Amino acid sequence: MSNETEAQAPRRRLFVLLPLLVFLGLAGLFLSQLLSGRDTSEIPSALIGLPAPQTSLPPLEGVNLPGLDSKSFAGRVTLVNVFASWCAPCREEHPVLLGLSQDKSFTLAALNYKDQPENARRFLGDLGNPYQAIGVDPAGRAAIDWGVYGVPETFVVGKDGKIAYKHVGPLTPDSVKALLLPQIEKALAAPG
Repeated sequence: MSNETEAQAPRRRLFVLLPLLVFLGLAGLFLSQLLSGRDTSEIPSALIGLPAPQTSLPPLEGVNLPGLDSKSFAGRVTLVNVFASWCAPCREEHPVLLGLSQDKSFTLAALNYKDQPENARRFLGDLGNPYQAIGVDPAGRAAIDWGVYGVPETFVVGKDGKIAYKHVGPLTPDSVKALLLPQIEKALAAPG
């Protein structure tokens, strides 16, 4: 019996140490992520550097603007903002979009996501309309093609028609200054 006990002792020690080793490994992984300095709130987009999805959305009825058509992106920098009237953060970012709309070096277009037309018109009527084009996506199919996680999101599309940058969440004055404007400037400087 003593031979079996001596043979089982290393197995028992391994059985006791295995959970500790797994815990230490996971703790090391989490610590390395925390200390990496990477912004964990940033969600990478698989579409960066790829052509913007082929999109042809009808205009918002009752607003005298064209719909959202990806063919119009060629040769100009376009910001595509995904918004909805039912989205509270969209309401928060709206003054920032109104400010951005004053810059005529790029086009500000919208993808109105899963919204009722009358609600979207009321939203824009109450808060102002910063957009030069508004495409309506009532079922959210185009948003899926764009890789939208939720609203609001804003994309920078370069003159070459490729997605250069994606901002998830509401734009703030700080995020525009630190993140969005440098990406717009980079896209404006790039050859078309």
